[in-house]
Amino acid sequence: MPAGEEEAFSMRFYQATTFVFPRRYEWRILLACLGAAGLPLVAAAGFQAVTGIWRTDLMGFMAAATAIGAIIALSVIHALLAPIREATAMLRAAQAGEHVGPVPTGGDDLAGRLLHGVALAVQQSAARTEPRLETAERDALTGLRNRFGFLDSAERVLIDGGNAVLALIDIDRFATINDRFGRATGDSLLREVARRLEHGVRRSDLPSRRTGGEFAILFPDTMLDEARLVMERLQASIALDPTLRGDEWPVTLSCGLAPVRSFAQLEDATRIAGNALMAARNGGRNNVRISRNE
Repeated sequence: MPAGEEEAFSMRFYQATTFVFPRRYEWRILLACLGAAGLPLVAAAGFQAVTGIWRTDLMGFMAAATAIGAIIALSVIHALLAPIREATAMLRAAQAGEHVGPVPTGGDDLAGRLLHGVALAVQQSAARTEPRLETAERDALTGLRNRFGFLDSAERVLIDGGNAVLALIDIDRFATINDRFGRATGDSLLREVARRLEHGVRRSDLPSRRTGGEFAILFPDTMLDEARLVMERLQASIALDPTLRGDEWPVTLSCGLAPVRSFAQLEDATRIAGNALMAARNGGRNNVRISRNE
């Protein structure tokens, strides 16, 4: 039989037997093995029935040996099917958009080649998808997370609860700076402030750009007073930086802080921090306001 016809026949046989243990492929293989291994037992029983000569000790021994062989076969089949289970798990993880971990090394047999092929396809798909996702989650001007990227990262960071702080930050009178000195100067200022914010916090913190001259930072595992000290330090470094402070217009920041303990509370924390930011603006700008309760 030509190879193509043989494969087609094999697939038809596979599809025709899916009603047997439809969710346990290894049990179907075991059933086929038992059918083959049990033939001698059936033949011996048939022969003794025809001849009328029964050897119960022999039949008992053959039955026990067949049962032990079935148990061993099931264990071996389960182990040999590990590459198929691993390949299935990787495909499901990729379809769900989850990270695919290190790929096990398979042999040069059929199962190993299947595992390697699936792993290669998943990795190539991730390599094509991740840059697009990264671009979609980043602000094109500053390189910080945009609103979508911030929310996506915040959901993962806040999954375990615990103390966290949301900071809303505004470049004071940014619209006036844009109007007076031009958009190119405003864009340059945004990039520089974004760089200072990103380098002035921990790697675990989540700085992002909201809109215009507004930024946000999520501080995981942080108390309000700790976040206030960080923001005051950043404020001072920017206000006193001669490369940012022009002769005609100093660059300062206003900031509002609010606690947040879960992703479900983030919307309320944003509103509370926004009110604190408004209080900082109305209080003369270039200061940090904390809102503990409302």
